[in-house]
Amino acid sequence: MKNPPAKPSQLITKEFAKQLNINYNTKKAASLTGKKAKKEDANAIWYSLEALESYIHYIKTHGAQDGYNVDGIRFYFGVYPDDEKHGEKAGLTTLFLVPTGTKIENNTAKVQSFALVQESMPADIQSLDPMNYGNIGRPPSLVY
Repeated sequence: MKNPPAKPSQLITKEFAKQLNINYNTKKAASLTGKKAKKEDANAIWYSLEALESYIHYIKTHGAQDGYNVDGIRFYFGVYPDDEKHGEKAGLTTLFLVPTGTKIENNTAKVQSFALVQESMPADIQSLDPMNYGNIGRPPSLVY
């Protein structure tokens, strides 16, 4: 491989991604009980084309190296922890990306089993890092 892709700067750990998603689910449940939010939450997240293209290149290349047919990206909602290290994003909604795909089987003798694999929903690829840190913009609530 001539030019292996650079590791994108927006990668986060799988543990942090899980925490963001748990926080999001907890916050949404709390919002349904009538609690008033302390600050206006984001309702849109933006990623540059360059960041997305870099991430796609990264997951395709490294996914293939890990033995996966990378076929998509799943988008998860999360909420940043309410602590100072996350600055103005603390407590706000985020969106993180996780590559999906299927493990490439060495045995390609059966066409029928291949068809069954293609019909199943792609799984998250746990060996690759999720991507986060899109821009929520100012103000955080955009009108679509």
